[in-house]
Amino acid sequence: MSRPTAPRRLYTPRTSRGISLRLDPETVGQSTEAIARFFGTGRYLLIQTVVVVVWIAINLIAVEWRFDPYPFILLNLAFSTQAAYAAPLILLAQNRQENRDRVALEEDRRRAAQTKADTEYLSRELAALRLAIGEVVTREYLRDELDELRALLADRDLQTPAGEPPAQR
Repeated sequence: MSRPTAPRRLYTPRTSRGISLRLDPETVGQSTEAIARFFGTGRYLLIQTVVVVVWIAINLIAVEWRFDPYPFILLNLAFSTQAAYAAPLILLAQNRQENRDRVALEEDRRRAAQTKADTEYLSRELAALRLAIGEVVTREYLRDELDELRALLADRDLQTPAGEPPAQR
């Protein structure tokens, strides 16, 4: 005997019976970029040119193998289909590149702001050091002062008679 099913409630969504295709957006994006990049290569243009030349040659020259007579409707359909797929793939690749460029630009701006802040900090520190150094005695100033003191001592020694100790102040 089969089990009775519980009554379905109206607010309960039905389960999907079909096969759901789940694609990772990053994988799809990388694949479309690879295809779009390949469309822009010389290799692709060479392969496409060879295929078109062979296609036309078979349909014009090899009568027994002809599958697309002269107006080449099937070849035109192939080109139209290719263009219909290539344009969205290229646009998708451009959008992904634009997103990468925007992220890189934001990172560059952040780095520039940090560099500017660091430069301003270093400028303030350098100015503070210059002020501090301006108040420090330089070697030249110290030498001049010592020379003056030596000259005063030498004058004093000349003024005191020999054998007498210098007067204490």
